[in-house]
Formats: sequence, C-alpha cells, structure tokens
Amino acid sequence: MGKTALLIIDMQNDFCLPGAPLEIKGAMSVVPQIKKALDASRKWGLPIIYIIRHYRADGSDVEITRYHDFMKKGGACIRGTKGAEIIDELKPLKGDYIITKRRWSAFFQTELDMLLRRLNVDQIVVTGVQTPNCIRATVWDANSLDYEVIVLTDGTAAKTQEVHRANLYDMQNIGIQLMATDEFISHLPNLPKNNYLLEIRASIEER
Repeated sequence: MGKTALLIIDMQNDFCLPGAPLEIKGAMSVVPQIKKALDASRKWGLPIIYIIRHYRADGSDVEITRYHDFMKKGGACIRGTKGAEIIDELKPLKGDYIITKRRWSAFFQTELDMLLRRLNVDQIVVTGVQTPNCIRATVWDANSLDYEVIVLTDGTAAKTQEVHRANLYDMQNIGIQLMATDEFISHLPNLPKNNYLLEIRASIEER
C-alpha cells in the first residue's frame, strides 16, 4: 500500500437520513464502519477527503436524469441548508478536506486529482454512497488516472444488497481491491507515515 487518502462520498443528510428527499436506502447502515475507518485513518495521519454534492435552489445545475425528482421533492442538497450538511456521525474536523462535485464522479470537473497529487497520494480508499452511481463513477475515473483504489465493501452501500454486490463484482474485475473495514484498518500500521499531516493536525488542535 502506498500513500493513501480516505474518501467519504455523499454522506449528507439529504442522501442518508430516513425520509430525506434523495434518501438512499442502506446509507445509515454503513455509518459505523465508515466511522471506524475514519477514526483509524485520522490516528495514522491519512488525509481525509469529504466529497459532497451541492445544487442551486432553482435546479439549474442538477443532472438531467435527476432534475424531475429534484423539483418534485422541492430540492435537495442545496448549499447552506441542513440537508446539504454532512451527517452528524461523520462531521469533518479542522484539517480535513471538502470537495464539492456537480456530477457522479468526484473527479469530474473538480480539484480532487490536483489535491491528491499535491498530497503525493497514489492510493485512495473509497467509502460512502451509493455503489452504482457516485462510488462506481469515482472508482472508474480513479482507475483511469492510475490511482490504486480500495473500496470498503462494508463502508459503501446501495439501495439493495443485490445492486451493491453486482457493482462490487464489476469493480473487482477491473482490478479494484475490495476490503472489509477491519481488514483495511489492520493494514494501517504498514503505511508510510504521513508525519506532516499528524504535525499539522496537532498544531490546529492546540489553537
């Protein structure tokens, strides 16, 4: 395993909470595993990168395939609203990174690739929702950009287990590594230490 960053994708209120406008069934079930991966990654100094979705209130930047649903439900993930915030269980800390995406992939027209290269990251660990859409699109683009990719099988979710498993199978078939959260955590002591990140976080927390 090389220099690694943890990605947490779309774990926002409007996607995750029961009854939310764009609720993804099963999203909350993987929160404990993502939290375990998050806490362990912070302990070992890995960069933490949250990928979130923001839309304009008038829907002018919503995907054409989601526009009707967005308008019917009165909007979702609108910047500045409670629904657009990251769920309480996974709140970012000072020193974490937040990338806003406009489409499925975290790499599409965002600064994610530049940020990862500036941090000398060559491997990403992907968590969040949902597997066939934003997870899959991000993984495919990461593979095209020559990042090593690990997907946490119990830290990602879809509306059904069948959809989840089918997409994991497809990702594995292009060479993506699949790991359970505990397996990933067991590898963390073997990673090159990101000491500069640990020092930065310690400095921030002292302020």
